Amino acid sequence: MDTGKKKPELPREKMLRLGAESLTDAELLAIFLGTGTKELPVVALATQLLEKLGGLRGLVEADRATVESLHGIGTAKYALIASTLELARRYLRHGLERGEAITSPDMTRQFLQFQLRDYSREVFACLFLDNQHRLIAYEELFFGTIDGAYVHPREVAKRALQHNAAAIVFAHNHPSGVAEPSTADKRITARLQAALSLLDIRVLDHMVVGDTDVVSFAERGLLHGP
Repeated sequence: MDTGKKKPELPREKMLRLGAESLTDAELLAIFLGTGTKELPVVALATQLLEKLGGLRGLVEADRATVESLHGIGTAKYALIASTLELARRYLRHGLERGEAITSPDMTRQFLQFQLRDYSREVFACLFLDNQHRLIAYEELFFGTIDGAYVHPREVAKRALQHNAAAIVFAHNHPSGVAEPSTADKRITARLQAALSLLDIRVLDHMVVGDTDVVSFAERGLLHGP
């Protein structure tokens, strides 16, 4: 019997009709999950998952045990979610490896946000570059408390020499979520520049990662010359 009620459009159908950008977070997640449970359709299950974890950021931060402990999420669904996140990381890294770090600053920002934003403590990282400013390596070198990381110029210089880097970009996160550079950030950047200039290694930028934005020392004019 036809009740006249229109059947709800499935996320996959909606995406194909309107594009992926038209989907809600829960609808996108539902496509990855594939199926729901006896009690919950897949979109409802995805909605519940995001609510329990605090949204997409909570999902990214959650460990395997936390995700698998949720009703309707087993090992297979966790593996699919983790694989999708890793694909995103590799996509951003691949863009840098193709030499887009300088020609595409937005991709560099996205990469650094993906890598650093969700840490609950401060992490200091380096992008080591060749003389054409292509990525040689990305390394997270120093891990601190919620208040800061202890950065040692000697260790940064040693790693740069080991990679035979011609240039370098520094990056670190602010667990507070506010990307505004602090006095300590400016001071350590100046110390690092002084140490690396003796080795003829150029400091191209220092990027501070917050919740919603990334502040560039170079764009702010905070670097002390070439």
